[in-house]
Amino acid sequence: MSVILYEQARIRLSGDRALLVEYGDGIDPAVNEKVRTVTAFLKQNLPAGVEAVAPAYRSLSILYDPLATNPTNLAEILHALEAESRTAQIVEPKVVPIPVCYGGEFGPDVGVVSEHTGLREEEIIALHSAVDYRIYMIGFTPGFCYLGGLDHRLRTPRRKTPRMNLPAGSVGIAESQTGMYPVESPGGWQIIGRTPLRLFAPLRESPFLYEAGDRIRFVPVDKLEFDRLYKTEWS
Repeated sequence: MSVILYEQARIRLSGDRALLVEYGDGIDPAVNEKVRTVTAFLKQNLPAGVEAVAPAYRSLSILYDPLATNPTNLAEILHALEAESRTAQIVEPKVVPIPVCYGGEFGPDVGVVSEHTGLREEEIIALHSAVDYRIYMIGFTPGFCYLGGLDHRLRTPRRKTPRMNLPAGSVGIAESQTGMYPVESPGGWQIIGRTPLRLFAPLRESPFLYEAGDRIRFVPVDKLEFDRLYKTEWS
């Protein structure tokens, strides 16, 4: 079943101070690119009364001050931006390299993925690091990015029982998705590696290394390089 990209955004009220703006009926790169484009336009010059813009897979949410603007005004602005975005060029998505030490103590579930897929560990690493992954959205915990583009040969079910606490930087697979845990948290994904980078640092000038619409490129590193980078990032 093909995904439909709406000719015009479908706008719905979401409580008394937010709008839900939908651009398609499913998860699809073209739909998400539309979300990214309109989000970029909005953030370049936030309309009066708009407090935040949060992009997702196929939609974006606009949080606004009801004393400063209203849904009708915002809908007019959105439709105008949508028409403008059809011909305008926006900045190419940033590609963010993420070093990952796969397997061993950092990837306790590589064996599970291997057993489920029939692939050897080196094949899993090669496939997982072979593509640039689109960040469809960020959520769950600060900086947790939901990535699209996982090779179908790596698809592995979630753990039946989630772990109570995963180390920050854990990289995992769940069904057709892959992603990273920026902070220590519970999690049910199959963990195949860990990055030494500090993915979320609230006191850093830019707390996150990426944003929705960017691309993630996983780069395999050995334990020696992991330890070196970890010391630099976390000391």
